Amino acid sequence: MWTEKYRPKTLKDVAGQEAIIEKLSNFVERKALPHCLFSGPPGTSKTTAAIALARDLFGNSFDRNFMELNASDERGIDVVRNQIKSFARTLPASGAPFKILVLDEADHLTADAQHALRRTMEAYASSCRMILICNYSSRIIPPIQSRCAIFKFARLDDQDIAARLGYIAKKEGVKVSKDGIESILYLVQGDMRAAINLLQAAASTGKEVTSKIVYAISGRADPRLIKQMLDNAREKKYIESVEILRGLLYQQGISPVDLVRQIHRLLIDEELPEDIRMRLLKQTADAEYRISEGADGEVQLTSLLARVTGE
Repeated sequence: MWTEKYRPKTLKDVAGQEAIIEKLSNFVERKALPHCLFSGPPGTSKTTAAIALARDLFGNSFDRNFMELNASDERGIDVVRNQIKSFARTLPASGAPFKILVLDEADHLTADAQHALRRTMEAYASSCRMILICNYSSRIIPPIQSRCAIFKFARLDDQDIAARLGYIAKKEGVKVSKDGIESILYLVQGDMRAAINLLQAAASTGKEVTSKIVYAISGRADPRLIKQMLDNAREKKYIESVEILRGLLYQQGISPVDLVRQIHRLLIDEELPEDIRMRLLKQTADAEYRISEGADGEVQLTSLLARVTGE
């Protein structure tokens, strides 16, 4: 997988998150690290930063002083009592000041497991530092949050993702058009991991990566088609609008839920009078809810188009 093949090995190679990387680099220089809590959306380099920090700190003894667990696999109290406690209680190797345990998706731990983890963090702080990684820090109990330095990872800028995609494409000998990069950036919304996976999937066709290939691989609609569909509805060209909708649903196989969410995103970005925007967003939310609850996707979306008149 390219996400692993091109994962940065050191903190200086991590894309974006400059302020956070600077603070983590200071920890490495001082060889001092508190317990940490990394939170933020998926694909924003949380796990990469944690592993890179450990590699910079431990060097050749990385494998003996580092452990990574995923709490979504084992989320109960037993994983804390057995695997985590066993690792934390042993002394660091090769003269390292402490060991590092990374607990990915820590917000999946049960409340009992989190309370047990808090006690382990206190008891073995001299020999082991923990880096907890989650999407939502609010799901981590306050006693753990108060014992950690909290770092909020933001979605990555498009230019950082584009630069990384360009680097990988060059290394892999893959041709990527400008609109291919733009379509990937549109779809991933700041998620580096999703961007690299999408590039690899599109490159597997053996052809130049274009927007057409990217949208076909991703199962999402080209936003230009969605805009044309909405414009037709506003201009009372209802038959033309429905034809585009049916093409997206039945020829391209776009999921109705994904489609209504793309419509929602387009409406947010469009320049519309606020009263019209609010009305359309409410109608879009109603359609998304009904589709998610099992209502027929075509019926709900054609009804939405009938109401997208701008009046």
